[in-house]
Amino acid sequence: MKYKFLKYSTPFVLIILMLNSCGVVNKKYVTPDVEYTKTYRDIEVQDTTSIATLAWKAIITDSILQGLIEEGLQNNLDLKTAIENINQAQASLTEAKLAFLPSLEGSAQVSKSKTSEASLNFGSTDGINLNTTSYLGQLSSSWELDVWGKLRSNKRSVLASFLKTKAATKAIQTQLISDISISYYNLLALDKQLKITQETLKNRIVDQETMKFLKESAVVNGAAVVQSEASRYEIEASIPDIELSIQQQENALSILLGRASGYVERSSLEKQTAFSELKIGLPASLLRNRPDIRASEMEFRSAFEDVNIAKTYFYPSLTITASGGLSSLNIVSFFDNSVFYNLIGGLTQPIFSNGENKARLKINQSVQQQAYYNYKSTWLTAGEEISNALFQYKKAKEKQESRSKQIAALEKSVEFTQALIKYTSTTNYTDVLTTQNSLLAAQLDAVSDKQQELQAVIKLYRALGGGWLN
Repeated sequence: MKYKFLKYSTPFVLIILMLNSCGVVNKKYVTPDVEYTKTYRDIEVQDTTSIATLAWKAIITDSILQGLIEEGLQNNLDLKTAIENINQAQASLTEAKLAFLPSLEGSAQVSKSKTSEASLNFGSTDGINLNTTSYLGQLSSSWELDVWGKLRSNKRSVLASFLKTKAATKAIQTQLISDISISYYNLLALDKQLKITQETLKNRIVDQETMKFLKESAVVNGAAVVQSEASRYEIEASIPDIELSIQQQENALSILLGRASGYVERSSLEKQTAFSELKIGLPASLLRNRPDIRASEMEFRSAFEDVNIAKTYFYPSLTITASGGLSSLNIVSFFDNSVFYNLIGGLTQPIFSNGENKARLKINQSVQQQAYYNYKSTWLTAGEEISNALFQYKKAKEKQESRSKQIAALEKSVEFTQALIKYTSTTNYTDVLTTQNSLLAAQLDAVSDKQQELQAVIKLYRALGGGWLN
């Protein structure tokens, strides 16, 4: 009987395998095209290398900031959560691989039963044992042949989900390095703004005393004294706001570092030097370097394989089941002539679930299309971030050159007006105050210009996918 089953089933199985090898059910995955060449806006690539391939310590040279980043990479809770997602995805991948193997179950059973005399219809039951004890030991196995590639597609889908999770974790890492750096530079900028404002306050206090002296000497009137006093308190009132911003920025940075809110050690803005060899490489390299693009591609691939899986439900499944063991009514002779086994091969063809299968396929195709849109959107976002960061860096450098000249001119203007008010009536304190306020604004803008340059480099590094390769 066993040979007859193999005789009639083998040709059918061979036909199924041939159809499957021809790819009539599953499609082969191909990375979707998103027109890489249009990623960069008004940028001519002169060098195929990219700063994304550099270690983050080559871009960020401040030793204190390096220590904070390392602390964040060890303790940040979002990153730890992402690592747990990797562990879960890895377990799912192992489960998908094991689906290729046949299942194997073992059982042992002892049954004791008693038959009633009335149910036997033998008349007299003398000599008949109405109590029966049976012993059973059995192994059973079931194996579904992956004829239409359902298990293979499922494995590839789960693998893509696993790779997506790993890429998403790397994306969180690159974002974390960027966020810590930008937050750190914000702190340095606030420190510098506080220092400039405190120095300005000292000058305004001196101006107030000077105006009082000049009024007593009949050089200026009472309006100049009142103006100098109001100017002093205006500067004085702005200091608490800066100090509040510093504390809030320290607290925000502490969260990124995975620690309780508190003081954050730092250097100074004057000691920072922005990385200047900004090479962006070819647009196609973003697929390799940017983990979020890689993650979105893996999301698309997982959805693609899910569509393949949905198609296999329209075709019959081939399952082979086998069981065997020992069965006896006497434990003494349990291993003597008590062997039994059976082998069954069967095809299961869906009949009344065609509507359900069509709905499943339609849903998975829609999910795949959404994944493609997300993949393309990630590419567009990458181009935007790179363009913005490069333009921000370029304009920050341009402003710094002009700003230094502006500050030098305003410093001379303040000196001239302060000298003139002492010796001529054609100049009043309003002129002095105007030039002083202009100087303060220019000094604070210079801090923002330097901050913008430093942050632009970090943003460009992250936009190109830097921060996880090394």
